[in-house]
Amino acid sequence: MAAPPPFSVSTDSFASTHCILPPTISKIFGPTAKLGKIEHTHLRKLTPLRRDQDFALKASKRSMGSPELTQQLNNNKLETLSRAEDGQDIFIDLKDRFLSFKNKYTENNEQFEKLAKAQAPKFMVIACGDSRVCPSTILGFQPGEAFMIRNVANLVPPYENGPTETNAALEFAVNTLLVENILVIGHSCCGGIRALMSMKDDENGSSFIKSWVVVGKNARKKAEAAASNLSFDEKCTHCEKESINISLSNLLTYPWIEEKVAKEKLSVHGGYYNFIDCSFEKWTLDYRGTKMEERGTISTKNKVFWS
Repeated sequence: MAAPPPFSVSTDSFASTHCILPPTISKIFGPTAKLGKIEHTHLRKLTPLRRDQDFALKASKRSMGSPELTQQLNNNKLETLSRAEDGQDIFIDLKDRFLSFKNKYTENNEQFEKLAKAQAPKFMVIACGDSRVCPSTILGFQPGEAFMIRNVANLVPPYENGPTETNAALEFAVNTLLVENILVIGHSCCGGIRALMSMKDDENGSSFIKSWVVVGKNARKKAEAAASNLSFDEKCTHCEKESINISLSNLLTYPWIEEKVAKEKLSVHGGYYNFIDCSFEKWTLDYRGTKMEERGTISTKNKVFWS
């Protein structure tokens, strides 16, 4: 399968969220695509807090990061602040969404009463905190179906790194909730991975972000070796997927996870969401084919591609 298209370079490696639409998307929607009009993707579900704001996603390298686009975004921010000061509450949309949810709650009162007593999710999901890649929106998880933890770049630290909120969530999900599946979801245009790929070899963690993403340093090494002749953007795309496999490998460093995987009581999966063309890849760790002594290298099976 061809690698996803590159995305534009920003001076702020973590904050970069500009992605270039591939030619096929440009042909369908024209040279400029509005986020709210790409109705065949899940992007249409991400309605902005202010419905009257229209942020344009430019489908050309020339427009990405241009002074004109930056000025437009700054003007929109100032307009939002001005309207908030005028008494237009930015939480009005959230109120409407909550009331809509409450209607569903009332319609399914019996289901929510069961959930109020206990939860028994089948999935533990580890995803990125990126606002564009909510697992419940992408995969349609309903209340009670998935226990989730989201962090920068959807990374899983190895057992020997010590306590973090991620492995605390893992311990609860695996040992208390008895989930049957762990799904690590990565995504396109990941700012955390971009920060990882931008770090120098001798650079010490000088920020919380860099101190965290260094967990994926082995994914960076693999990406640089496998994609040495490719552009920086393409290396980042390669690392986005490689970091998922590093996390799957790191999951096996937890004794209580490896034990259940070995006994086939727990399955470990990787997923990659490309929100540019709205496609999803999924694969499963093949425990029998994975050599535990080769940290960071795993065997996979049951690969599927949804588009």
